Amino acid sequence: MSNITRETLAEFFGTFVLIMFGVGVVAQVVLSGGKNGEYLSINLGWGLAVTMAVYVAGGISGAHLNPAVTLALAAWRGFPWGKVLPYVLAQTAGAFVAAAVVYGTYHEAIGHFDGGVRQVTGELGTAVIFATYPKPWLSTFGGLIDQIVGTALLIGVLFAIGDQRNQPPAPYIAPVIVGLLVVVIGATYGLNAGYAINPARDFGPRLFTFVAGWGSEVFRAGNAWWWVPIVAPCIGGVIGGWVYDAFIGKHFPSHQPSAEVI
Repeated sequence: MSNITRETLAEFFGTFVLIMFGVGVVAQVVLSGGKNGEYLSINLGWGLAVTMAVYVAGGISGAHLNPAVTLALAAWRGFPWGKVLPYVLAQTAGAFVAAAVVYGTYHEAIGHFDGGVRQVTGELGTAVIFATYPKPWLSTFGGLIDQIVGTALLIGVLFAIGDQRNQPPAPYIAPVIVGLLVVVIGATYGLNAGYAINPARDFGPRLFTFVAGWGSEVFRAGNAWWWVPIVAPCIGGVIGGWVYDAFIGKHFPSHQPSAEVI
């Protein structure tokens, strides 16, 4: 089996695990009306989801699990550009399949919650389980800023965690630190639009809801919000990597190369 095949399989399965737990915790909180969890549960669930997914895929592909991570590593850490598209497709496919499995698992609960009428937003909205949507006050420009900032924080700190010249955690504990990073981003920057910070995490499940009964409204809602969690994280990831290098990465006395992946 070729290296790229092994790596894309790892990215597919790692992202599958990420979405199974991440979307799963949102489903539990939403469908229980907050009785089986709250916003903190979502933060912790997504953070632990990232931790488990990195343990699953890290040894094979580096566990990017996120097109913004893959793009930033290609831009600043020498990750081969020829692998970017296969990684992104595998990540998105893993997210799509995981959304389908979550839907199958919670299908009866969703029907009980919304009475069988699939709604995107509102009190009985269930598309929000699978993908992010902006709050009513958030403009498209504000959403772009929100996702750029959140993803820049993600990538900047990931670069620090993976930089062997800095103070990297031991390899066996690094996935836990990465998970905590996602927890703190969710706890501080989740209000506006749910901190997607990952194009595959948002688009794969959104595409599933489009074909599974919610229809084209998933692309029209929030002033056609769907493209923002795709474009803005990619911009934010590249900016976050540049900022880390500008302030930290280029100023070590040693010339030891940075780690390519987490």
